[in-house]
Amino acid sequence: MLTGNATEDSLPSFWPRVREFAVPPSMIETATARRSAGDWAGACAAAGVDVDLSLRTVARTHGQELTARLRADLRQLVPDLLRWHLPRVAPHGMLRPGLTLALARYDSDAPDDGARPVHLVVRTPPAWADAGQRISLALWDGSRSEAVTRRHPHPHPNRRFRLDLHRHLWDARRTDELRFRSGADRPPGDRFGLVGPAPPGRGCAVGRWAAEADLLLRAEGRSTGTVAVRFGGRRRLFLDLVRDPDGSGAPHVRVSSATDGDVPTLPVLPDAATWVLPDLELLRGGAIDAGRLHPLVASALVPGHEPSGPPPAPDRAGQPHLVDCRGHQHRIGLVDGVLSPLDHDPVEIRREELLVALTGKPLPCLRAIDGAHRRPDCLAGVRDRLYHGDIAGALAVVEGLLGPGAVLRTGALWDELEAAAQRRITYGLFRAGLIGSGPGRYGPDRRHVPDRLPRPRRTESRRRAVPA
Repeated sequence: MLTGNATEDSLPSFWPRVREFAVPPSMIETATARRSAGDWAGACAAAGVDVDLSLRTVARTHGQELTARLRADLRQLVPDLLRWHLPRVAPHGMLRPGLTLALARYDSDAPDDGARPVHLVVRTPPAWADAGQRISLALWDGSRSEAVTRRHPHPHPNRRFRLDLHRHLWDARRTDELRFRSGADRPPGDRFGLVGPAPPGRGCAVGRWAAEADLLLRAEGRSTGTVAVRFGGRRRLFLDLVRDPDGSGAPHVRVSSATDGDVPTLPVLPDAATWVLPDLELLRGGAIDAGRLHPLVASALVPGHEPSGPPPAPDRAGQPHLVDCRGHQHRIGLVDGVLSPLDHDPVEIRREELLVALTGKPLPCLRAIDGAHRRPDCLAGVRDRLYHGDIAGALAVVEGLLGPGAVLRTGALWDELEAAAQRRITYGLFRAGLIGSGPGRYGPDRRHVPDRLPRPRRTESRRRAVPA
């Protein structure tokens, strides 16, 4: 789904890279295998989802009936598909931070629980505590007693970002609904059902607003009414759902006379229903082919599409690279697991290394190896994989270039790996409650948390291929 920050101007550069790096095929494959075996918790772990709930505790607190419904939903949860559809923000396509989305709502049958509904929710950490785009799965019953809930900046479900009315975006039993819920069964630009002016800008799923408003109001226990449509910032549109007097025909919407003062009392059209599905726009614009989509998304949007199997394996580590070295084509490749020049004898290499130590100019082959360590051509891909949590994929790219025995040198590549490790430390402190509500603030023990964690001094003897 698009968000208020993901405008049409960012679509060509925003979403293709998100689809390439955010949910890698290895994650989908592992999570699918575990889910197919009945291990929903293992599938969550494979998809970078931390589980903050216990079915035994839920049964004791909310009753057996609610627990049975929750267990059934967890067994059908597709965590990698959920990650695929979570809202993202520009310019880099990161998950929208500090967000709580409702996946399902349950009425508790526990006698001491009152009339409070219980929600299955997914949460994204605040931006300062994000590490590898990890998310968490929990229950929300309206209280703030849970430790994780107290640490989250917005623990209650967001009215605009909700998926309880869009189970086809995470429930294995409903994925086939994506085709008509996204409008893929209609021609592009179809605005059937909207009476009156539509907001400017492309990307709005205007043709689905009437049907989605009907679902929203029915969930609120009403057959007609007014809904608010938000486009990010202060841009809003108010629509009245209207039915024919004789009850025939599909409901339609028209621009309402409601004002901004009515927003707190009006239901908000979910963000997933406001915008055209990004995958659908990418397919129609030719920016992506069905083989690069999530398999469940591809089968829904492109009926009859057959998965083409796993993507081709990247180049194996140590494949020789050609370098122009003093008028000749030389090769650099792996020697004992380390990227080394192949067309220079060890004595010459040792002599050149001594010359460099005395501030001399190294051989082009040695300069190429040094550049691969400090700022390789694959740096952008490594950075994107680290940001999106694909640590294994990032290290595979590094090993494919430098070899498994490489000892990194200071430079941009080292800095990216070290920053990823520091982010994981910060996320762990956030999860453990050892950091307060943000950098530079006071944690639960009243000790000041610095804006930046201290960085160790780098020396040649302490440099490793992967920072601890």
